[in-house]
Amino acid sequence: MKRHGLLLIAALAVYCCVTGVARADASTQGKTTAPSRAIAQNAGLTLALQGQRLTGLITDPRVAEISGIAASARSDEVLWAINDSGNAPELYALTPSGRVLQQVRIAGVANTDWEDLAAFTRDGKPYLLIADIGDNGGVRAELQLIVVAEPMIGEDTPSTVEPAYVLRVQWPDGPRDSEAVAVNPQGTEALLMSKRRAPAQLFAVSLAPPTDREQVRTARLLTAVSGIPQPSGNELRRAPRSGLWLAQPTAMDIRADGSVVILTYRDAYFFAARPGGDLAAALARAPQRLHLPPLPQGEAIAFARDGQSIWATSERLPAPLLRTTAPR
Repeated sequence: MKRHGLLLIAALAVYCCVTGVARADASTQGKTTAPSRAIAQNAGLTLALQGQRLTGLITDPRVAEISGIAASARSDEVLWAINDSGNAPELYALTPSGRVLQQVRIAGVANTDWEDLAAFTRDGKPYLLIADIGDNGGVRAELQLIVVAEPMIGEDTPSTVEPAYVLRVQWPDGPRDSEAVAVNPQGTEALLMSKRRAPAQLFAVSLAPPTDREQVRTARLLTAVSGIPQPSGNELRRAPRSGLWLAQPTAMDIRADGSVVILTYRDAYFFAARPGGDLAAALARAPQRLHLPPLPQGEAIAFARDGQSIWATSERLPAPLLRTTAPR
């Protein structure tokens, strides 16, 4: 058996032990729930978990701090991933089992604090949007949105590519931390969500290529996202410090129909599309909570290419790749 297969088996065993620990949630009124059962499927070692599947675990040290994922527009079998700050400015193509297929460096940019990744299509051509928007200290006067034509997968793929363009962006009312980005279904706007404010706020900025590279675009406020439940009194008593983070958005994505999924440190939340694709109206309604198994520092989520499922993973190795059935 190949080395990756052996590592997958070992990591899966550890993960199954961790997720096998019973967890309580409001829907069980204090009773405990656990993963339903583990199954082997075509040696892929898939974990069946209440409509969720563990398709693999990421063990490659090149992707040790995944902060964003996006489904390839070219293949159902490819996910793109980026690492958090302090790592090389590179994209990684992953298989559903967590194996690295391709490593592509982005020329002329730095990874100041890459926090999310989004896929979109314009004029029939697929692109990836790298969001260099993290700001733990709340001190960055400018952010960067890096647009890259989605690389082809194969031996002929260059090891380094140039960005299609880079946008310089600023907040309308001063610096803030943000880790979640998506692109509207039309491919015309990037949507950025604040992290540390309650409720979270959603901003938009045009994705049109810059006419002047020195121009700084100002994001505009779209709406507050009050549907994400804030930490309860019980959660804060159990974890006075870390409990404060539970509702903070760490990643997001938008489906072609305008539905939105937002990942937090607690769980994921699905906001169903509204007629006419009104994003603010969708986010104004109560979301459906998607109960996820434990994801140590989960900071990456994306709809699958067909929109029928949702991918999620963690920033710590071994990082599980979870595939959850998406609500309709």
